[in-house]
Amino acid sequence: MTPPTNIGRVAFFLPSLRGGGAERSAVNLAAGFAARGVVVDMVLARAAGPYLQNLHPDVRVVDLGAPRVVYSLPRLSRYLRSQRPDAMVCFMDHANLVALAARWLSGAPTRVIGTVHHNKTVQREQFRGVKVRAVTRMAWRAYPRLDAVVAVSHGVAESLARESGMPLEDIHTIYNPIVTPGLEARLRTAAPGARGGGLVVGMGRLDAPKDFETLIRAFVAVRARRPARLLILGDGPGRPRLQALANQTGVADDVTFAGFVDDPYTTLLGADVFVLSSRSEGLPTALIEAMACGCPVVSTNCPSGPEEILEGGRHGRLVPVGDAAALADAIVETMESPPDRDMLRRRAGDFSLEKSVDAYLALCAAPGKG
Repeated sequence: MTPPTNIGRVAFFLPSLRGGGAERSAVNLAAGFAARGVVVDMVLARAAGPYLQNLHPDVRVVDLGAPRVVYSLPRLSRYLRSQRPDAMVCFMDHANLVALAARWLSGAPTRVIGTVHHNKTVQREQFRGVKVRAVTRMAWRAYPRLDAVVAVSHGVAESLARESGMPLEDIHTIYNPIVTPGLEARLRTAAPGARGGGLVVGMGRLDAPKDFETLIRAFVAVRARRPARLLILGDGPGRPRLQALANQTGVADDVTFAGFVDDPYTTLLGADVFVLSSRSEGLPTALIEAMACGCPVVSTNCPSGPEEILEGGRHGRLVPVGDAAALADAIVETMESPPDRDMLRRRAGDFSLEKSVDAYLALCAAPGKG
């Protein structure tokens, strides 16, 4: 498929390419745009992070050399003035703000599209610092000036409308591009481990929002009812506390903390169940990746994303946030009566790169406000 005739160059603007769902989405989208024949610039406040090595070879990196996004404003303005991309897709609230200011300073007609990756109600409740509140208020006031606002799930869109006062119909919901041709190729060549051994997998950053504490407590109850092992993929500041909890609850011998794993797919292909225990999400990538592997899933019904992804429980059991007993029941029930794995793979296909690129290209091609 060729790009719209009025799209020649598109920029993606981020603080960096450190590991994270938004950054991975940007890398995937950039590759999808480049494959359609669009000239793509990955404009970074600072060219750093592990995802730099995953960029499509046709994507040009523009390093603004700024320690923080706000300090990149002068150079971003000069970039827009000289390169004049047709559209710029921005990630993170502060990047959305800086991009608007840079367009105004540059006088470029670039269409600015802001993306929102987190539930704003949860964000407001969690982050109480004066500085964060100020940036959030500024971002919300600026959103109507963007040419388009994209939320990564309907739950995120609803929270943004509720918190900002924007009409819900002015917010576009586009799912992140998670199932890519590269992922599909890796799944075709991966050698899965043997299922049926009671392998439970959790994956994500080891910090409070992911609530691995509840997963470990649920695993204690699972382990009391049947043989099982828990494998946690990911790292973060909560790791020592989680390891201590595994020791305190007597399941340390059956819990493995594997750290960050670049390719979790072989593990997911052989797992008996994947568990998302989060307190909050935007659109949980790990849940969709597990489904793409045909791995049965259990998730908390947290804001936002799991209920949408699982279509109200059709594709996996949903349990209340923080309820270890309910989570344990759901894990055991899923092990004993797993869903059809092909059904899970088909549902994961709704979060494909092709669908995301189609939707973003349409927004990039629409008339702008700049």
